[in-house]
Amino acid sequence: MKQGIFTVTENRPLTEKVSRLVLRGDVSAIERPGQFVQLRLDGLFLRRPFSVCDRTEDSFTVVFETVGKGTAKLRDIQPGAKLDVLTGLGNGFDLNACGNAPLLIGGGTGVSPLYWLAKELLKQGKRPAALLGFNTAKDVFYEDEFRTLGIETIVTTADGSCGVKGFVTDAMNREYTGFYTCGPEAMMKAVCACTDKPGQLSFDKRMGCGFGACMGCTVKTKNGLKRICKDGPVLSSEEVLWET
Repeated sequence: MKQGIFTVTENRPLTEKVSRLVLRGDVSAIERPGQFVQLRLDGLFLRRPFSVCDRTEDSFTVVFETVGKGTAKLRDIQPGAKLDVLTGLGNGFDLNACGNAPLLIGGGTGVSPLYWLAKELLKQGKRPAALLGFNTAKDVFYEDEFRTLGIETIVTTADGSCGVKGFVTDAMNREYTGFYTCGPEAMMKAVCACTDKPGQLSFDKRMGCGFGACMGCTVKTKNGLKRICKDGPVLSSEEVLWET
């Protein structure tokens, strides 16, 4: 974990509710796709956690949905602003856990961390495919960015207004060696229920401290309770015990 001051270089909408934020600074602690950062926002007591969508030599990108006071404040921040950021949080994805042709399954803003993951898998000579799930066509983002990587990209929408009609589980009938997924827990549970391939799950939980002290973001596993901020956010599909 590393604390630093970052400069906002871009903050623009991708959809009606989803925005992309790019911050420049010392990114040396951000080492693996799936890690997250915590941003301090003026007037708010708790930092806000966000998955890293992409990383360069001197900047990182987060994609976020405006859902409350914190994200509304973040949406309105202008380029040039300075933010206090904790970087290098969480364990990240294991790039070797899901074979040479993994399926990257994202739901909503859970699509975000899979983009950098796809880039890193490609660097290793693997052949990922992306499966991106949204409610309607107006919610779709980063489809073009995934396609630009040269990988197969499938979009599903619940109402059928774009791509395959239905949920991501309705488009998993293809060959793949394992899966990486991030999104609503109900979606990830459904994904795990319809495949026996090895998988890695990135959980998006409300957090208090962000580094394992408060126990506010736990998930039940075969090895006991695990803290998403400290032991995750990535857990293996084999270890998670889903609530029935």
